[in-house]
Amino acid sequence: MSKNKSTSKAKPAATPKKPGKTAAPSEAAPAKQHANSKQSDVIEMLRQPQGATIAAIMKATGWQQHSVRGFFAGIVRKKLGLKLESQKPNEGDRMYRIVSGKPDSSKSKAVKPNRRAA
Repeated sequence: MSKNKSTSKAKPAATPKKPGKTAAPSEAAPAKQHANSKQSDVIEMLRQPQGATIAAIMKATGWQQHSVRGFFAGIVRKKLGLKLESQKPNEGDRMYRIVSGKPDSSKSKAVKPNRRAA
């Protein structure tokens, strides 16, 4: 006796998705910052004329040192596009503060010339 192969049933065609309103990333509204968030507290600390130390931010937020530095690089500089300045007085800890204006584009990665010359 031979076994009959079962016939496969065709699946019904998928219904097309309804076109919805999607905003392009450039048209999307900027991310809201809540007035009582840790991020807004840190931004406020950095906007003070004297700035803030990493230790002060760690104490205010409960973040670890590497998290504070990551916040500076990822959120303050890249996402928000703010210019962050650091100063080290002769005695004491390094102070960080936000200064007006956009970050320097002179520090952008330069294109390296091709070392293989024909």
